[in-house]
Amino acid sequence: MLMSPEIKLYGLIGYPLSHSFSIDYFNNKFESESIAAQYLNFEIADVHQLSDLIAQYPNLCGLNVTAPYKEQVLPLLDELDDDARAIGAVNVIKFERNADGTLRCLRGYNSDTVGFGRTMEPLLEPDMDRALVLGSGGAAKAVRHALQQLGVEVQLVSRHKSAHTIVYEELTRQTVLAHKLVVQATPLGKYPQVDECPDFPFRFLTRHHLAYDLIYNPEETLFMQRAHAQGARVKNGLEMLLLQAFVSFEIWNS
Repeated sequence: MLMSPEIKLYGLIGYPLSHSFSIDYFNNKFESESIAAQYLNFEIADVHQLSDLIAQYPNLCGLNVTAPYKEQVLPLLDELDDDARAIGAVNVIKFERNADGTLRCLRGYNSDTVGFGRTMEPLLEPDMDRALVLGSGGAAKAVRHALQQLGVEVQLVSRHKSAHTIVYEELTRQTVLAHKLVVQATPLGKYPQVDECPDFPFRFLTRHHLAYDLIYNPEETLFMQRAHAQGARVKNGLEMLLLQAFVSFEIWNS
């Protein structure tokens, strides 16, 4: 695709991208604010295709990164900010260019932790001092970082046991009752696989729990439906998406 070099180009890399709302959000923002920019989806089957994108689009100024590349992209970047380094995952790349337009540096950031933290802070209650975070990928790590900054103790839950995670089979009634916040940070249930859900023991949830799913498409995931059926409050990830997108734009234009 050819376009005027005066047009700043931004985009999203990941695979697949059929679920994403980012392209509409950013292009509407650019149009409403009369910004000479365009946002594209780059559905790439391998993270190393990033170098091809850079060569093909010399006016790229920034990228968002989604699953499964938030961790895989790290070795391809020149620099990381402190939060991205601490989390071990990136969802924003800023293209720093020289005066002649040549690429000087790819710098990675994580706006997920800011977006989640800002949405979560007003929802925290005194008994939400411990949280279960489902997943072990980049999104889960960003959520853990944000919650730790808010003073919440975090236990990661995954299908595979490690030094940092427990497995779903270890989630007893006592464990779930001791963690009033449950955050779903896996891709399970994301459009179009809307009938998928983590193997979580929903029967242990109560009306005192908050079940937060980072997925925003569909608006109500199967995880949220099952949690709500047990009386838990539920929240999806749309607000987080919008906040992290705003932070992304601030990073690109700082």
